[in-house]
Amino acid sequence: MHLTFTSEQLLDDGVVERAFTLGEIPGILWTPPSAPEPAPLVLIGHPPLGLRTMYPRLAGRARYYAAEYGLASATIELPGSGERPRWAAAEQARADLRRAREAGEPVGGEIVDALVLPLVEKAVPEWQAALDALLALPGIGGPVGYEGGVISLGVRLAVVEPRLVAAGLFAGSLIPAVMFEEARHVTVPVHMLLQWDDEGNDRQAALDLYDAFGSREKTLHANLGGHTGVPWFELESGARFLARHLR
Repeated sequence: MHLTFTSEQLLDDGVVERAFTLGEIPGILWTPPSAPEPAPLVLIGHPPLGLRTMYPRLAGRARYYAAEYGLASATIELPGSGERPRWAAAEQARADLRRAREAGEPVGGEIVDALVLPLVEKAVPEWQAALDALLALPGIGGPVGYEGGVISLGVRLAVVEPRLVAAGLFAGSLIPAVMFEEARHVTVPVHMLLQWDDEGNDRQAALDLYDAFGSREKTLHANLGGHTGVPWFELESGARFLARHLR
């Protein structure tokens, strides 16, 4: 897929932010102030809420990585969210999830699989295509890290993408059963962030996934609080993890 830049702005910290399209997929690239060598790249994952909704958090992380560690960052819109065409199967899965939660019923494996697995199947090749295009740009040289959610997307990328050398994963999304087996094939260093009181997350499933990772280096950071209560200092912890492996 061809990458086309659609806008560019110089932010007040010297970071350059460029919007792009990859085919018809919207994305954003943040690059650090000019450096003598190509910058490593972080792929920033996010829930399927739309880039406009997620922009403040994504940009804040990307600008921190650039200003503090000289890392470039990029993200793309997930299938069926934001400005991309609606996806009937995903809409139905979300409706089934809402109904189960409103009724106080357990969220069954069929709902979890329908919600997450098709998203992973569609999104992972797109992220790999984005990686192809981004690494061909001047000033971007790798190595590559991934951080954020959806956690199953990060797990699949860590298994199938050989250019990925580290994964910072955010627990907080539902995990299909097949992902526990895939996690055993993850060998890159893993830094996993878990909110202990996340109302929408199965804590035990997140702990089981962490236990399943085949990585020789893996770290779990667990904090009290709900889904949106991640302590500010975890931004620094995650950035240090990425810089250690990308720099």
